[in-house]
Amino acid sequence: MSSAPQPQGRIGHVHLKVADLERAIAFYSGVLGFELQQCFGTQAAFLSMGGYHHHIGLNTWESLGGTPPPKGHTGLYHTAILYPDRRTLADVLTRVVAAGIPLEGAADHGVSEAVYLKDPDGNGIELYVDRPESEWPRDTSGALRMHNGPLDIAALLTEATNT
Repeated sequence: MSSAPQPQGRIGHVHLKVADLERAIAFYSGVLGFELQQCFGTQAAFLSMGGYHHHIGLNTWESLGGTPPPKGHTGLYHTAILYPDRRTLADVLTRVVAAGIPLEGAADHGVSEAVYLKDPDGNGIELYVDRPESEWPRDTSGALRMHNGPLDIAALLTEATNT
């Protein structure tokens, strides 16, 4: 059975229900570095990096004053935010630490280095940087072999430009 070529695609944005729009904007712009592109009144906002129309949509249409979903329920596991290089990731991580936001974890996946946290509404966030594809771990047949090794957070933080 032959398979047809798959069309090229990518995930364009994530749209999150939040309890407090201003708090969410402060987190995604002030801590993670996204730029506010547009607000729709007091109920929705769109943020991006690099001038794109939006990578993250935030709204309170169904969630104003709401609480995070309880553990053990289905939903979004996390939103992964890819930064262009290790220094930029270190800069963002410095702001996360300065804001007192606890890390949920950190890992070296072989293909990437990542830190994990929650946004103010309890949504999972992965902040990461990819390694060059030529450095990705592969087995002898060339198949990708990602892993979950420890990530040295202290070493990563030494690369920040705003320390």
